Amino acid sequence: MKKLYLYFILFLPAIVSAQNGSLKGVITSGSEPLPFATVVLTGTSIGTTANEKGYFELKNVTPGTCEVMYSAVGYTAEKFKILIHAGLVTLLNANLKGNSSKLSEVVITGVSRATELRRNPVPIAVMTKKEMNENVNNNIIDAIVKGVPGVNAVTTGPNISKPFIRGLGYNRVLTLYDGIRQEGQQWGDEHGIEIDQYAINRAEVIKGPASLTYGSDALAGVINLIPAIPNGKDGVLKGDWVFDRHSNNGMIGASVGLSYKNNDWNYAFRATSKMAYDYSNKIDGPVYNTGFREYNLSAIARTDKKWGYAQVGATLYDNQQEIPDGSRDSLTRQFTKQVNEIANDDIKNRPIVSNNEFKSYAISPLHQHIQHYRIYSHNEIKLGESSLNASLGLQQSIRREYDHPTLPEQAGLYVVLNTLNYDLRYNLPAITGIESTIGINGMYQANRSKAATDFPIPDYNLFDAGAFLFARKTIGKVDISGGVRYDNRHIHWSNFYVGPNPQNGFEQQVRLPDTSGAHLQFPAFKHVYQGFSGSLGLTYNISDRLLLKANVARGYRAPNITEIGSNGLDPGAHIVYLGNRSFNPEFSLQEDIGFIAYLKDVDLVAELFNNHIDNYIYQAKLTDANGTPVVIVPGNSTYEYQQSKARLYGAELTINLHPHTIKWLALNNSLAYVAGINENQQLVDVSNGAGKYLPFIPPLHTRSEIKATLQRSLGPFSKIYFKAEMDAYAAQNHFYALDHTETATPGYTLFNAGTGATIKNRADKTLFELFLQADNLFNIVYQSNLNRLKYFEYYSASPNGHLGIYNIGRNISFKVIVPF
Repeated sequence: MKKLYLYFILFLPAIVSAQNGSLKGVITSGSEPLPFATVVLTGTSIGTTANEKGYFELKNVTPGTCEVMYSAVGYTAEKFKILIHAGLVTLLNANLKGNSSKLSEVVITGVSRATELRRNPVPIAVMTKKEMNENVNNNIIDAIVKGVPGVNAVTTGPNISKPFIRGLGYNRVLTLYDGIRQEGQQWGDEHGIEIDQYAINRAEVIKGPASLTYGSDALAGVINLIPAIPNGKDGVLKGDWVFDRHSNNGMIGASVGLSYKNNDWNYAFRATSKMAYDYSNKIDGPVYNTGFREYNLSAIARTDKKWGYAQVGATLYDNQQEIPDGSRDSLTRQFTKQVNEIANDDIKNRPIVSNNEFKSYAISPLHQHIQHYRIYSHNEIKLGESSLNASLGLQQSIRREYDHPTLPEQAGLYVVLNTLNYDLRYNLPAITGIESTIGINGMYQANRSKAATDFPIPDYNLFDAGAFLFARKTIGKVDISGGVRYDNRHIHWSNFYVGPNPQNGFEQQVRLPDTSGAHLQFPAFKHVYQGFSGSLGLTYNISDRLLLKANVARGYRAPNITEIGSNGLDPGAHIVYLGNRSFNPEFSLQEDIGFIAYLKDVDLVAELFNNHIDNYIYQAKLTDANGTPVVIVPGNSTYEYQQSKARLYGAELTINLHPHTIKWLALNNSLAYVAGINENQQLVDVSNGAGKYLPFIPPLHTRSEIKATLQRSLGPFSKIYFKAEMDAYAAQNHFYALDHTETATPGYTLFNAGTGATIKNRADKTLFELFLQADNLFNIVYQSNLNRLKYFEYYSASPNGHLGIYNIGRNISFKVIVPF
């Protein structure tokens, strides 16, 4: 018995050390409990939500020193360092102070480590899940356009939106999914971002060059779309079901999400389905071939340990998107459809589309099929006061465009893009208050054409690598940050031959050695693009709620594949693209100045920018010596890429009023302006000013919203809000007019309205959330200058005086979210 007691005493420390501890307490504000506040161990995904009395408990916490953060919407977050003992319960209460400021919000985009919004001199905007839910849209980019001044989108129908930041888009805006750069043939006009809109929990937007930590393709900025990694009780399966219905195009969206927590492991899964028929407006009626059908799957698993964390994720995207071409009967302006191949097609004698086809969810034979697969991992290893972060991603984009009406199973375009992304960063220990990070990242990419008939780009291989150093330091009230980066991109392709296909009468890729009867469409090419980029900025904290920011950044972007290599028809865009192999990389020098004030009754954000770009690349219609448009493929425009110096400058202003004496009222207002100047003076002079402005520059945009939120519940209804919005776009008379590449766009004003509420049972448990939104309430007829369908026109005159296709008319949307 004595020996047994002795063994127990000797091994008791080992037994205790093998046990985890727990943390519990109460969160209050003043003398009142703060219900549903969040408790998180910083640097991990371990956390929980307090109950209606402010009580919380975290079980199975790894022993040791950790940092605990308490937060709630509308309150200043608090952080505490605490020692968790093995096998023991630690008590830690918190008292949060009310605060509507977003300055202490933590962001993770565009910097080496997570940082507070106030400490980053680069202009960054954050959009929460709540804000995205209240901006009901057909896709995630349109939700961001509504919520972030300075962000616009080039559209080709309701489900195709490509982001523009301060007048720059395509490969100049880098889109990330959970920190992994999105690679999916983003040079194309006619397909959007391959991401599930219902899976996104948060969006962070950098406005301005972000080449420092991401390299090429972040010249205009970054949009990081972050999925949710839910926290909950151990061993409890949680989830939500989303139903979304739109009146204009009959869109039906359904999504189900599941989450499960087991000790230090978190799991999340989501499946989504969307479908729609043709949208409509008062001028065009139903717009033929703008329907779509989309499916998404995503999953994440993450574990948090004392040594760091490991996370792995996977996504699947499948979209069948119809391809509009805008063909019509010349007298009635009714939409017609192509039933013969181009060689035998008579645009004036195409059959008229029936009413049944407009309202059908079936995908027409002329459509594109886009699939995107991704698997990735994020890992962090803590090394004392330093840490090592590593990310790896593998993605595949498969893009097929079916444009042969007599042979619908034959793809006109069929390309497969494989991309390997890598990122390795070492966060050094702080030395004399300087936090610094060194890193290397890039990608390997291979693009291959398959069984197609059109070949706008060659098969190519690309290897991208960049190294950077980033540092920041706080000196009194001033936060200083910046760094330098060097990039190197290798791109090459072999001779690419195209010849007749005797089996179907179209063309096909022909490979060596049998190239008889074929022509060399893409001669072999090999080049190395390289460049330095960097930034330096500071934030002066006048007070906790008043800031001045300034930043200077040099951005870098290597030409994309279409700009240097294209030589053929992109069927979905109805454009023949012609590239230029002699192009140099783009380099920008941008200055930003910002003033931010989060005061008692008003939020004020004013941002000014000035951006000079060397070797700016843009599209322009190709014409002959007489000014007549060059037609290489009948029924399709021909665009040739150009390069010149450019300057973009402008401002964004946000004024949000929230009187503390009228807590239920909020007045939110924003303004965004950008001017784009083509500094090729010789071209401007020769064209008599027609080439003075850059293409695809959004006009002055102002947005005003009045929102009323009830401060108390009405029976089972809580968090009730009503809002009315005014979206005004000025006329855009500053456009690239050379060779009629663009035309003037009249101004327009749209009015929107919305309401929403949370429905709870008697036990105060949420049963579901409701959102009702009416966009373009008065059914205004308009054309956005960034709407590509504006230029889908086969005639030079119209019997009703309207040319091109107009934007979507009134749309009433209804969304319900049911948690379980």
